[in-house]
Amino acid sequence: MEKRFNKILVIKMRFHGDMLLTTPVISTLKQSYPNAKIDVLLYQDTIPILSENPDINALYGVSNKGAGTRAKISNFCSLVKVLRQNHYDLIVNLTDQWIVAMLVRMIRAKVKISQDYTHRQASFWRNSFTHLAPLKGENVVESNLSVLDVLQLKSRCTETTMSYKAEHWQRIQHELAKFGVGEHYVVIQPTARQIFKCWDDEKFSQLIDALHARGYDVVLTSGPGESDLACVHAIATGCKTAPVTALAGKTSFPELGALIDHADLFIGVDSAPGHIAAAVNTPIICLFGATDHVFWRPWSKNMIQFWAGDYQPMPPREQRDRNKRYLSVIPATDVISAAERLLPPHRASLSMDQES
Repeated sequence: MEKRFNKILVIKMRFHGDMLLTTPVISTLKQSYPNAKIDVLLYQDTIPILSENPDINALYGVSNKGAGTRAKISNFCSLVKVLRQNHYDLIVNLTDQWIVAMLVRMIRAKVKISQDYTHRQASFWRNSFTHLAPLKGENVVESNLSVLDVLQLKSRCTETTMSYKAEHWQRIQHELAKFGVGEHYVVIQPTARQIFKCWDDEKFSQLIDALHARGYDVVLTSGPGESDLACVHAIATGCKTAPVTALAGKTSFPELGALIDHADLFIGVDSAPGHIAAAVNTPIICLFGATDHVFWRPWSKNMIQFWAGDYQPMPPREQRDRNKRYLSVIPATDVISAAERLLPPHRASLSMDQES
C-alpha cells in the first residue's frame, strides 16, 4: 500500500505499561511519514506516560476511572466531535474495546486498520475497518508492530520510547541530593496493580541490604495508593539501613523516567516501570509470576528475567488465584546474584554473596 498520510490517529486504551509498548508503532509511523501529525486516543489517566513523546502531536483522553455514565457519554460525544474535525486519513487501532468500532465508524478516514482479534469477529466490528491485520510475534511489541503489515513499510522502529525534559531530571536530582543519594544508585519498584504479581517484602529487604553492602544507594518507587505505600514502608522497615522512600508515589511519569534513566540498575515486578527501564536502556532485573513472561517481558537486551514457573509449575490463566504471591518461590539469593552480575564490579567493597 503506497500511500502518503498527513493526519494519523493511533488508538490504544490500556494501562500505562501498555501505552509505552505502543511507542514503536508511533515511531515507525513518524519515520515513514515525517510530515504527518500523529495523534493518540487513550485513557485519560495514562496520558502522562506519553506526554513528552516528541513524535506525538496531540493526546486525547477517554474517561474511564471514577467517571459516571453521563460523564462518559459526554466525553465520548466531545471526542467524536473533535476527532471528526481533525480529518484523519489513517486510523490505526490497537485496542479491542467494542466502543472503538462505533467511534471509528463516526470518523471519516480513507484507511482504517485494526488488529484482527479472534474475539471480535462480529460483522459490526469487522466492517468498521478497511483492513484487519493478523496478530504476529512472541512479544507484545512485535504484536503491536504487526498491525502495520498492511502498509508495507520499508523499515520499522523496534525500540520503545520514554521521554522527559531536562527540568524533570533537575527536580529528581534535587530530591536525591536532599536524601544523600549519590551518583550510583539502584531503583526498585516492588509494587504492581495485582498481588499475584508481587514478591515477598522480606526478600526485597534482603536484596536492599545486599545492595547497600555493595556501596549502592537504593531508591524505592511505587504508585500513590495506600497499599503501595504500605508495601514500601514494610520493606524499608525490614532493612538494616532504610532505603530512600520519599519519592514513592510522588513522581510524575516523566520524572520516574528520569530517575530510572540515571540509575545503575532497575529491579521490579511485572509493572509499567519495568517497561520504562527498558525504554531508557537501564539494566533490568524483572520478576514474573503466573503471567506470560515471554509476551509481556520488558523489551530489553540488557536484562535478567526471573519467572516463577522455572521454580514451580504455574497455573493457567483461568485457574490463577489473584490473591496468591506466585513470586514467593523465587529465592532472594538468586536475585542478589543477578544484581551482582549486572552491576559494575568496581563498586564492590563487600561481596553481595558474602553479605547474603
